[in-house]
Amino acid sequence: MRPTTAFLFSHPAHFVACGFGSGLVPKGPGTAGTLAAWLLYPLIRAPLSDTVFLFFLLAAFLFGIIAAERTGQALGVSDHGAIVWDEMVPFWLILMLTPPTLAWQTAAFVLFRFFDIIKPPPIRWADQRIKGGLGVMFDDVLAAGYTLLVLALAHRIIA
Repeated sequence: MRPTTAFLFSHPAHFVACGFGSGLVPKGPGTAGTLAAWLLYPLIRAPLSDTVFLFFLLAAFLFGIIAAERTGQALGVSDHGAIVWDEMVPFWLILMLTPPTLAWQTAAFVLFRFFDIIKPPPIRWADQRIKGGLGVMFDDVLAAGYTLLVLALAHRIIA
């Protein structure tokens, strides 16, 4: 089933899980969701301290488990491509920990999408074995970890 705008607005969990509509794009919804996260980041981040933002991310992750579970059940596919909240929340964490320049953020975007698509171990293992909303959210957290590791190594080499 391909979700529609009516589906998006039929329940708040669907609206969030589908990235406020960014997950409805027909090609590359995960990339669209990550791009939406990047565009929304300054609006969400600016008014919050580091501590409050980390609590926001934790709450967004936990709510994402519920939203992804409900939306996946409604769509009949646990990790439906339209569910992009799992890209958005980890990418916000990446942006928080990335130097605030276009070059670093672009590198973060490309790396995160690469690791999310390729799914090197243990991401593929988690993606195949952890089911439901937790599985949907967790593999992208691992992709964020890979991204942050590569960015940290690059920063160390460049600095």
